[in-house]
Amino acid sequence: MKEKVFPKKSWKTKYFHEKFTQLLLLRTPPMRDKEHLARENWIRDSVDGQGHLIEIQDLFRPGPGTQEGPHTVILYGAAGVGKSTLARQVRGAWEEGQLYRDRFRYVFYFNCRHLTQCKVKSLEELLATDWASTAVPIRDIVYCVEQVLFILDDVDQPESALEDLDSEQQPQGRYSNSALAVLRPLLGNFLLFRAFFLITTRATSLQNFTHFSKRPRWVEVLGFSESAKEEYFKKYFTDENQSIRAFSLVESNPALSTLCLVPWVCWLVCTCLKQQMEQGKEHPLTSQTTTALFLHYLSQVIPASLQRLQLRPLCSLAFAGILLRKTLFSADELRKRGLEGAIILTFLKMGILQKDPCTLSYSFTHQCFQEFFAAVSCILENARHRNKNNFSLRWMINLLKIYVCHDPLRTQTLCFLFGLLSNHGAKEMKIFTCPLPPERRRELLQCIKEETLHGPRYSLNFFHCLYETQDEELLTQEMAHFQDTRVCVRTDTELLLVTFCVKFCNRVKWLQLNDSELQTRERSSPGIVVSTWAPLTNASWKVLFSVLQVTGSLKELDLNGNPLSLSAMQSLCETLGHPRCHLETLRLVGCGLTSSCCQDLAFVLSTSPSLKELDLQQNDLGSYGVQLLYQGLKNPTCQLKQLWLDHSLLSAEELRALEQEKPQLLISSAQNPDTRIPTEDLGGGEASHSTSSLKQQQRPQSGELHMETLATEDDFCGPTGPLPMEVVDRERSLWRIHFPAAGSYHWPNTGLGFVVRREVTVEIEFSAWDQFLSMNDLQDTWMVAGPLFDITAEQGAVAAVHLPHFVALQGEHVDISQFQVAHFKEEGMLLEKPARVEPHYTVLENPNFSPMGVLLRMIPAARRFIPIMSTTLLYHHLHAEEVTFHLYLIPSDCTIRKAIDDEEKKFQFVRIHKPPPMDPLYVGSRYIVSGSGMLEIMPKELELCYRSPRQPQLFCEIYVGCLGSGIQLEMRYKKDETVVWEALLKPGDLRPAESAFPPPAIASPPNAPGLLHFVDRHREQLVTRVTSVDTVLDKLLSRQVLSEEQYASVRAEATNPSQMRKLFGFSPSWDSTCKDKLYQALREIHPHLIMDLWEGSSRQSEGL
Repeated sequence: MKEKVFPKKSWKTKYFHEKFTQLLLLRTPPMRDKEHLARENWIRDSVDGQGHLIEIQDLFRPGPGTQEGPHTVILYGAAGVGKSTLARQVRGAWEEGQLYRDRFRYVFYFNCRHLTQCKVKSLEELLATDWASTAVPIRDIVYCVEQVLFILDDVDQPESALEDLDSEQQPQGRYSNSALAVLRPLLGNFLLFRAFFLITTRATSLQNFTHFSKRPRWVEVLGFSESAKEEYFKKYFTDENQSIRAFSLVESNPALSTLCLVPWVCWLVCTCLKQQMEQGKEHPLTSQTTTALFLHYLSQVIPASLQRLQLRPLCSLAFAGILLRKTLFSADELRKRGLEGAIILTFLKMGILQKDPCTLSYSFTHQCFQEFFAAVSCILENARHRNKNNFSLRWMINLLKIYVCHDPLRTQTLCFLFGLLSNHGAKEMKIFTCPLPPERRRELLQCIKEETLHGPRYSLNFFHCLYETQDEELLTQEMAHFQDTRVCVRTDTELLLVTFCVKFCNRVKWLQLNDSELQTRERSSPGIVVSTWAPLTNASWKVLFSVLQVTGSLKELDLNGNPLSLSAMQSLCETLGHPRCHLETLRLVGCGLTSSCCQDLAFVLSTSPSLKELDLQQNDLGSYGVQLLYQGLKNPTCQLKQLWLDHSLLSAEELRALEQEKPQLLISSAQNPDTRIPTEDLGGGEASHSTSSLKQQQRPQSGELHMETLATEDDFCGPTGPLPMEVVDRERSLWRIHFPAAGSYHWPNTGLGFVVRREVTVEIEFSAWDQFLSMNDLQDTWMVAGPLFDITAEQGAVAAVHLPHFVALQGEHVDISQFQVAHFKEEGMLLEKPARVEPHYTVLENPNFSPMGVLLRMIPAARRFIPIMSTTLLYHHLHAEEVTFHLYLIPSDCTIRKAIDDEEKKFQFVRIHKPPPMDPLYVGSRYIVSGSGMLEIMPKELELCYRSPRQPQLFCEIYVGCLGSGIQLEMRYKKDETVVWEALLKPGDLRPAESAFPPPAIASPPNAPGLLHFVDRHREQLVTRVTSVDTVLDKLLSRQVLSEEQYASVRAEATNPSQMRKLFGFSPSWDSTCKDKLYQALREIHPHLIMDLWEGSSRQSEGL
């Protein structure tokens, strides 16, 4: 939810964002024909071409590469996903001036199912159905037709009549006028082709629009995001305590929690829980499927006085309506089926039926209710047509043929049928007095499968139907021949269906989540790659990990490049301890793991009887985290044989201890060369090297992981290794980074992270809060909790952004529900609740970018009790007779650190890297600075406070006459003199200011023709680490180093490394001037990369 705090306009922005950020809207490619539409229901094998997310306010705006927006937008999706609610809210938001008011002068909403019941004869009568005043301004509407929006809600297929149910021949439907047919003569071509339309329809009716002449924009409604689901609970349960308890009950059931991302399921779950609470009962719902949930709901609401036979006519009515495409039923139609008077009133009270106030007709409360009772009717009617000796399936076969002919893509009723025929469904069907013999359930199930599930064997529809049965025997049988090796899922619900079914496929030996260049080696055993369109939620991680608890066939799980929250890691480790989990290999490269995850990993190492290989490279585990792993490795029960780490943070003594206790263990790294453990030579000679298997060993590079030894301070870490940043504007602190593929990327220097769906270029500018508002506006209600970034990226390409914060979450006064992400837009500052809050960052899913940062809501008196993570910055300057130090104490904010760095460099001060305070500190607290030796410190007291990066920062100036062998500095809390930070400074820590400045502008070796040029010496590193090749080529072309032909041939290469290799292919013909121009271009575009290579060369020279 977002809210407007400091408006620049008079909009009611709070209403706007509450209504329109809770549904995920996916702009999809055009549906070309019916066959293309049918293929959309198959299992997708790639995230490519799936579309991108779009905001409701952007529906009619021009798309990329176009100047005109669409005249027609079609919102489609499954029943209960929120299409109609969204359509009504668009109409209400426009009326209140919150949406499209500058675009449309008139907006009309028509429910097309109701429209077919109305006897309107003119355009004026039609418009009057949605016009509050007495006179419709028909002339004005026609005059400004291009400013008119018609919302046509629930446009569906033409109606068909059911006939000859008992016939052996497949009957043909008779079709009558649809809502569009009613509207066409009333609107006329003038309005139809010049006005704008927002149409909602079920996915099963899209074939009506495949040849639509208005070239519509297709937008699929996917349902709730994880944060929106939680927000829905808060809205449904007005009592906050009830909301928290209800949400907690649902979260204890991961499968049901995932199903709640579908709005109608979420509503039904909330309804069941509220009924329980009203009865004084609070226990988790155990339902795993929508069928089981419906049966549970009915068992709660059906009164004992209601005769079971009275449910039969209700089911019959539902099924007839499905076949006739009817949702509104007259009182006469109910009466003909024996539904009248007290019975109708009972169903109204139960919430199964509702009465339409306009047409005085009746309908089911929700379309899914009608689908469910229609499925029940199929079984009841089939039982009625049996003979004395056997169960007759002919009636059911004919009925299903009609059903499939009528709507080949409809699946909800079929899913309910499968669920009702399951063991659990059969037990609960007693409320309908269904005498279905157990021995015939499988036969009927097989019949339904053969007659309805056409197309590819393993479609999402098929998986959904199998999931509803929860029948292990049936699932094992049906999944035995599953051959797919790639599956793409777009929602957590699809992930639930796919993973549940795949875990019954005994041939699957490995599972990889999303493609990653971190793992490209060939596997001989069969497996599957599951590609996700968006980051997984904590609930979905639990669902995915449940695969490990059921199938014993899965031996390898590859999660490389997928960000794992602390909660997700805890779920994984808990699953690895399950007795039915037989996983042998776990790959967690580049998953954003920190030391906080290592306690759980250490427990797994000491308890898992099957885990043999663990890959933890490209994670920020830290020395503390590796020590925790060391304790797990030492455990006698640890069966691990290979551990991959970036570099060993274990001492030689610890490695020797492991070598003795675990001779089978191999600690390896793809970053470091083969490093053996030094041992003493018994003959008294030089140290020899152990040839034990316990060593740091280089992973083979053929088709394997490739990355540089160390990333520079300003590199992003990603699936392919370090990615250098490009400086766009140093004065503005504006950076550019190109992410070459989908995956998770992290900027350690800032704490900023991105999860991207595809290749994308992102620009990041360091901003300051006081650029947009006065800090006084925040102090009474909000606390700045992190840096402010102005980020730009292609819409829909970024699945999630990790925004850093410096609040220490372990503080008892910190409520993570009070974290908000602030956006600065034209209308003011908008607040959005993050999807989750981790120890060092907040996660914002499917972000819209603008200047953004993290705030913490609080009362002023609590500010001094909020613990924050801080850092110390220490700079020095060498003079002829003394050394001067500057010491800062600031919140862990990269924008403040960058501002201080820039200011100190102006005066030729050089930063010395020392560890920060280990424990959280408090804003407003004061600290005494002291040290050993003859020091002059001014002032001697520092206050920890937040100051804008644009303001001067507080620091202590320290003068040292003689450094000698070193001095010790420390900070003590003023109140109780507790030491919060200390550091030892030695002469070796100091370096001349000149070495901190950029490398020379010319890289040719002076007067040394035998020496290699800089670009030749570092050719291999430049090939692998230069990412902005196009910009380099542009500069070389303009500086006449490359010809047009050479320029084109380099750009024709597919990847950055291949482009750089092609470029270096021309270098033998270059003189030193050409190479200097290449060096200058690289220095301008990748200054930190060039600095890193210069400093690396200097370190090697010093070591010689």
